[in-house]
Amino acid sequence: MRVIITGATGFIGKALCRELHANGYEVIALTRNAEKGREVLGDSAVCVEWDARTPAGWQSYVEGAKAIINLAGANVGDRRWSEDYKKQILNSRLNAGQAVREAVRLATQKPEVLLQASASGFYGSRGDAILTEQSPKGDGFLAEVVKAWEDSVREVEDLGVRLAYLRTGVVLGRGEGMLDKLVLPFQMFVGGPPGDGKQWLSWIHIADAVALIRYLLETPDLHGRFNLTSPHPVQMAEFTRQLGKVLKRPSWLPVPAFAIKLLFQQMGEETVLASQRVLPERIAKTGFRFQFPDLLPALDDLLS
Repeated sequence: MRVIITGATGFIGKALCRELHANGYEVIALTRNAEKGREVLGDSAVCVEWDARTPAGWQSYVEGAKAIINLAGANVGDRRWSEDYKKQILNSRLNAGQAVREAVRLATQKPEVLLQASASGFYGSRGDAILTEQSPKGDGFLAEVVKAWEDSVREVEDLGVRLAYLRTGVVLGRGEGMLDKLVLPFQMFVGGPPGDGKQWLSWIHIADAVALIRYLLETPDLHGRFNLTSPHPVQMAEFTRQLGKVLKRPSWLPVPAFAIKLLFQQMGEETVLASQRVLPERIAKTGFRFQFPDLLPALDDLLS
């Protein structure tokens, strides 16, 4: 069974390639640089170059494929959001969506399913409100990006392809992502919550994120929007308290909200300080069992 993955050299993509390859899938990783892709992915995928805009060079792999998993997009947390970088964040997603949509349209034997990356940023910052897949779009740059991102591939349903959106929260993994950025201050005894710590963080262990993607891949009656988050979101004060507990360091030095806004500007407001209490309601109803539903065991697994 062939699965084509865009964004395969990213945080989630690497783990997903390993998981699928280990379970007998033929994994085709689309990358701008095949040589670098092979260095990152090893034998877990066959690396094929693409321009991230068109089906050129990889269209043949789409014929009869089990799935396309579209994870491509510039990293939202990489840097401050200048106007140029905001365009890059949006256009990288729309261009990849356009390429995938066109590849599906051109295929004679179309893939069974498209799993489309998305994000909990769709909901905006909503305080203590509980957010499910039925909740409306929120406000802000990220909410607009996610809406456009999802819309970029919507047409594949009209072509007879099952479509599922992966509205992913903050993914926790070893040595990468948000967790990696937070560990250093704690190791230097200056860890603490950002802002007042009351904002909700919807997180998921990398193992559960990958397991959920595979679950959606292999369950043919699941389509539409799915929140890829733990069933137990926490407030940032509790997150940093538990992080300090695992690292055996105090969590006593809050980072003032004004400092985050000054340093990161809009990116800080819509990521670090945003409050999203997201629940995976649709996944929970299917009976999927999380390996790490609670934060402390998840952090212990990743950091011990």
